[in-house]
Amino acid sequence: MSEATVPGIEWAQDAPEAAGLDGGRLDEAKRAWEAWADGRDYRVAIVRGGRLAAHWCRGVDPAARPSLASAGKSVFSTVLGIAVAEGKIGSADDRVVDYYPEMMDVPDGAGPKPGRHACPKDRDITFRQLISNTSGYLKPDEQPGRIFHYQTFGMNILCHAIATRYGLYDSRDPQRLPGISALIEEKIARPIGAQWTYHTWNFDHPGGARTGIFGNYTSINSTAPDMARLGLLWLRRGRWGDRRIAPADWVDQATRVAAPIREHESPENQVYGLGFWTNETGRLWPNLPADSYAARGAGRQLIWVCPSADLVVIESPGLYEEGQEHLHLLGDVLAAVT
Repeated sequence: MSEATVPGIEWAQDAPEAAGLDGGRLDEAKRAWEAWADGRDYRVAIVRGGRLAAHWCRGVDPAARPSLASAGKSVFSTVLGIAVAEGKIGSADDRVVDYYPEMMDVPDGAGPKPGRHACPKDRDITFRQLISNTSGYLKPDEQPGRIFHYQTFGMNILCHAIATRYGLYDSRDPQRLPGISALIEEKIARPIGAQWTYHTWNFDHPGGARTGIFGNYTSINSTAPDMARLGLLWLRRGRWGDRRIAPADWVDQATRVAAPIREHESPENQVYGLGFWTNETGRLWPNLPADSYAARGAGRQLIWVCPSADLVVIESPGLYEEGQEHLHLLGDVLAAVT
């Protein structure tokens, strides 16, 4: 399948050989997956050359749409790249407060937990710092751009700032407008044929917390093949057929170690880009190609992309646990590439 050809709404499964995969080796990979599962449920989709070569399900409805959880951060990154390209956001290095001043209206006692509140240093937070999880937002002891600290609230601020710029979010009445989900649907889902649903959620916060400002995380709910559409979009550097969805240079930046992390973090923490987990330094998945990267979320959601092998692997749910990426299973799929 050439880059000009993309799947339709119904993505029919092809024989592995049509996707440039060795069918026998792929069968071996499936048997290894079964053995590793040891009775656990899993769902896997494998795409090569734009062809859906496998869709394995154990104990999971193929049509189920679980939440992508934090794997959605990679989608938010894509939306940010689009917003910059469209001129809605001047630059990823712009201060977020200039677009969403409400972010500073979270005094002590109105944050997500005791000791978490907006501080004067938060006025200098940029979009790049939010999407790379280095912002230190609501954390008085963390300066912007200095510490890689995975968090949800900074990502919510990113989404609300972008959605506000498009007239899609109102922190005073969060239910009045659709928020970032409308932008995801318009700019990404419909163009690539994905049929996602969305919902918002919050952690349990103390009374008086200003969740309209820093809360309301947007969750994307997807089948495995529609997750694979995202992987294919990123694999092709933001292009879908003959249509440019996201800027190629943004996808390139986002899937490499982010500048704040490279500059300030120790080597073992240099595993994150702009909303993506990245193997650029070889530290995240030592036995897998350095150009591979992933969107990853709770519930064992994974979109793993390997440009050098023209390969996308989806796990929803997967068989890995935190810190145990079952590298040999992804390696078995790689070994099937002919």
